[in-house]
Amino acid sequence: MTCQGDENGTRTEATRSLITSVPRTVAGAPELLRWARGHWSIENRSHHVRDVTLGEDASRIRKRSGPEVMAAIRNATIGFLRSTGVTNIAEALRRNAARVDDLFAKLGIFKQ
Repeated sequence: MTCQGDENGTRTEATRSLITSVPRTVAGAPELLRWARGHWSIENRSHHVRDVTLGEDASRIRKRSGPEVMAAIRNATIGFLRSTGVTNIAEALRRNAARVDDLFAKLGIFKQ
């Protein structure tokens, strides 16, 4: 599979190899490319946001159920923001940081 893109105004091209047990009659090159891109869209939409924007890798929570609880909160945050049409999670977090009362009211935690 050959991937093309632009990097700092320069055209780049890279060749990637994929290994699969799916026969060529079931999935040719276009289908395999779609599957590979689908995998990376999940990585970019979820894991990257959790790691970079929400600082998951830097978290020092390590004991008991803390890591799982925080991962669930991060996932719920991303899901809630995306369900409201947000595409830039970092910008939405900055905007909502100063309006916690409004956010809690939207979530039904308390009324204003």
